[in-house]
Amino acid sequence: METEGYEQVLGRLQALCSRRECCSSDILRKATASLDGDSALAGKLLTSLQEDGFVDDGRYAAAFAREKSRLSGWGPAKITTALVMKGIPRDTARQALLQIDEAEAFRKMVSVLEAKYAALRGDPNEKFKLLRFALGRGYDYEAVAPVVERLLSGLEAGVKDDDE
Repeated sequence: METEGYEQVLGRLQALCSRRECCSSDILRKATASLDGDSALAGKLLTSLQEDGFVDDGRYAAAFAREKSRLSGWGPAKITTALVMKGIPRDTARQALLQIDEAEAFRKMVSVLEAKYAALRGDPNEKFKLLRFALGRGYDYEAVAPVVERLLSGLEAGVKDDDE
């Protein structure tokens, strides 16, 4: 297979980055593959994309955090882990978490837990399974425990106490 020219790969990646946010590790991987493993040229291409504003890991991390919180119902720990695995610095991931609307994230957590609770209803280990499910989704125990208690006691889980 003939190696695509630098300009062709640059144009293709610019178009990709114009359609959606991409992180530098994904772009570097795509560039290296398109340039038949020439990592030096791929690094130069990535630098060019970053300088032109096509690739910005902070912007990517913020968009990723908002999307995973709002649409997938992920908690802060799972979002941070996913970003770090993509090569995003931990500080950048923490800053991205600040972009999440806390009230909306809480409502999403409650709705995810309510749906899981409905599936587990009557299971003798429902409390343990709900907690494990929530922790696996990346939520903190301190945030989840009161919601689980409300669900199990039959109270409306979405209402926060004044001390929370």
